[in-house]
Amino acid sequence: MWIKSIALAATGLLLIGCNTGGTSADAAETDTTTSGKISISVDETFAPILTSQVDTFQKLYQAAKIQAAYKPEQAVIQDLLDNKARVIVVARQLTPSEQAVFDQLKLVPRTIKLATDGLAIIVHPSNADSLLTTAQLRDIFTGKTAEWSQVSGKKKLGAINVVFDANRSSTARYVQDSVTRGVPLTQRVFAAKSNPALLDYVATHPSAIGIVGANWISDRDDAAVQSFLKRVRVVGISSNPNPQKADDYVQPYQAYMALKTYPLRREVYLISREARAGLGTGFASFAAGNKGQLIILKSGLVPAVGQTRIINTNKL
Repeated sequence: MWIKSIALAATGLLLIGCNTGGTSADAAETDTTTSGKISISVDETFAPILTSQVDTFQKLYQAAKIQAAYKPEQAVIQDLLDNKARVIVVARQLTPSEQAVFDQLKLVPRTIKLATDGLAIIVHPSNADSLLTTAQLRDIFTGKTAEWSQVSGKKKLGAINVVFDANRSSTARYVQDSVTRGVPLTQRVFAAKSNPALLDYVATHPSAIGIVGANWISDRDDAAVQSFLKRVRVVGISSNPNPQKADDYVQPYQAYMALKTYPLRREVYLISREARAGLGTGFASFAAGNKGQLIILKSGLVPAVGQTRIINTNKL
């Protein structure tokens, strides 16, 4: 769909155990699980959290150099298929046709769930319509509801402008798959070309409604997140078509995603095509291991591996 433009060793063995082949480029590499140089591609909606993952990994293993490219989802998948990236991070698993490419190469890509993410719906701070149902969202995204007056009866804001981050992004795909359920998007939709640009657009256009990955607004300790939250309003969403009270609406907070009460959830996956225990395997093991999962926890997303804390108390 085009939119108008505006524990390393142990885990490593699990990652490579089923690979039976690889490309000649893979065979020529000399990197190890903690040293060398590789390129990875990341869905740009996960840029904040993967930047933290890469930076921390490189500080721990200073002989390792990971060049991360942040792109729309479809371009990230293509990088994996074309062997331009040995590791990718995306919001879906491979399709049968994509898997068939690896079947022809006799290569078994490894998929690891890293986290549960949510899509945040954002509006301008002046917009009083900060509580929406999933049914209302569907009508907005399909164009059935084209004016803000159809939502609240207030005519001040005028026509609704729907803003995504980029052409062929994972957020646009998710909305079409899980919200509009195949119904085409409204004609009043465009791409802001990046998530920061999207946030800036919504912050300066009262009639806009935007969709971003929750990690752009979930880490309250991050100065950039604090700045964004001062300029936009995060919408509360209810899956109940007839909510009776404000508590029926929830925002993409970590607890609501973990409890599965926030309706706009999606999974985050790391996919590796590495046919041996190289640097891609090392980074994948880190991201899925304790340190990487703690970074995800701090970011406000839900780690795939639960983090536990033991508290000792004195007996009475």
